[in-house]
Amino acid sequence: MNKLSVVIITFNEAENIGKCIDSVRQVADEVIVVDSFSTDKTIEIAMTKGARVIQHIFEGHIQQKNFAKAQANHDWVLSVDADETLNDELTQSILKAKQSFDVDGYAMNRLNFFGGKPIKTCGWYPDKKLRLWDRTKGAWTGINPHDKFELIEGAVIKNLAGDILHNTYPTHKSFLAQREKFATISAQHLKSKNVFVLLLKLIFSAPFKFIRTYFLLLGFTEGAVGFTICFHLSREVFLKYFRAIKFKYS
Repeated sequence: MNKLSVVIITFNEAENIGKCIDSVRQVADEVIVVDSFSTDKTIEIAMTKGARVIQHIFEGHIQQKNFAKAQANHDWVLSVDADETLNDELTQSILKAKQSFDVDGYAMNRLNFFGGKPIKTCGWYPDKKLRLWDRTKGAWTGINPHDKFELIEGAVIKNLAGDILHNTYPTHKSFLAQREKFATISAQHLKSKNVFVLLLKLIFSAPFKFIRTYFLLLGFTEGAVGFTICFHLSREVFLKYFRAIKFKYS
């Protein structure tokens, strides 16, 4: 069976890292945690669970994840976030794939949770992610904080059955905090764009985001939770362009 490295980046993930490592134990031949100097018990818990911990200054999600994949001892890498776990079906799918990796990368669905509730509307599912790949054939790209892994041209990707369970927003407060954080990070990267482009995006993109997620992607079927999610997703879009313009002239 082929060897597989699991890589995880962390910062103050003491509540999540233990469950994350436990969930990948069946598929991992090594677990590497790249930590950006946590001040809680993240490192202690990760080491207790048998992970190799490396501390590295955080320069952005993309940069950190590329650094993490470079630390792996095996070419085949599974990248998971600290607040993610694998469900049983996905675990079995990965174990089967390990017997003979026959493509360049494997994509899988991610099921996001809000306040402990799985959300399959609002554009949050299947939320397909390319997370298992031959690290020699690709790299993390995108615009921080929205990273994505890209394989070389012509690479072959297969979909795996099962879900990554993403306990990303245990509370309403954590959801709002993440929207604020992501809006600011995105604004920093967008501030170099033409101001008229930013203004057009400011005016039209946020309303479209709400219409798409709430109506077209059935967010309204989730009741008040669906409205909250869709409203704040659209608000994040508004804020990132508003702040980009503000940063541009500050």
